[in-house]
Amino acid sequence: DMNKCILCRRCVSTCKRVQDIGAIESTNRGFESAISTAGDLSLNDVDCTFCGQCIESCPTGALREKDNTEKVFEKIADKDTFTIVQTAPAVRVGLGEEFENPIGTNVEGKMVTALKRLGFDKVFDTNTGADFTIMEEATEFISRFSKGENLPMMTSCCPAWVRFVEKNFPEQTKHLSSCKSPHEMFGAILKSYYAQKMNLDPKKIFVVSVMPCVAKKYEAQREEMEVDGNRDVDAVITTRELARMIKERDIEFNELEDSKYDDPMGEATGAAAIFGTTGGVMEAALRTAQDILTCQDLPKIEFEAVRGGKGIKKATVNVAGNDITVVAASGLANAQK
Repeated sequence: DMNKCILCRRCVSTCKRVQDIGAIESTNRGFESAISTAGDLSLNDVDCTFCGQCIESCPTGALREKDNTEKVFEKIADKDTFTIVQTAPAVRVGLGEEFENPIGTNVEGKMVTALKRLGFDKVFDTNTGADFTIMEEATEFISRFSKGENLPMMTSCCPAWVRFVEKNFPEQTKHLSSCKSPHEMFGAILKSYYAQKMNLDPKKIFVVSVMPCVAKKYEAQREEMEVDGNRDVDAVITTRELARMIKERDIEFNELEDSKYDDPMGEATGAAAIFGTTGGVMEAALRTAQDILTCQDLPKIEFEAVRGGKGIKKATVNVAGNDITVVAASGLANAQK
């Protein structure tokens, strides 16, 4: 919205210098100045990865995600539609800021209550999907490592990262894991196994994902995510959009009692829980691979060398007697290096 834009160019700087992408730029001169893409093309047609960092850096709200709240409200109101919502781990510690809670406050219980008040039929934790993802990634890594094929293996959990590789390094796509991200994998399970278990018509299930990044919106629209005309996830809303929905329905968030998630298929494990920390996906994959290969229930497996805030972290860890060289990169600029 150029009516709100003050041409501070923070979004341009973030895209260029932090993410090292350069999808947007200041165009024209004088009173005609604007922030746009080269040739004023759609973001779909330039090197944008939909990471959303430009939105985060905008001080005036001129940049924002595409709003899907109206679509979600319509489906909740439709009595013939069974609405399911799943929330990413980061949302529970980000949502509270919208309601003047201290940064990092875990508002999981109130968030679940709010989602039920909004009218969703079931409220699930995406950690369940993360468990499936890490099991698949770990077994895929074991298979590749034993055969010496398509190594190194790179995670495919982040859709912005996947698009970055596809756009800039297409020859490297064979190194990406074949796994979907946790919310997409969970969506597929909800419309197959869960639908059959609960005797529901998959075509009447509407799955909503509450995610901390806008790249998940792009991911949900990819053609691979549609099977027989039915998408694994039907709508993705950000933490900000969820906050707007709660406020629009005049729900006094801080006064809500705590509720627990609905239980689709058992409690999530620690592997899913550490997805939220930097380097956590790598650590979860290594822990799971070690557990599978040793056939032992190991109570404490930690590969802390791949954790932390450093941009690029390298380590050699021993997994079931094999020395595995690993790298964890944070941010697209470091990934490119």
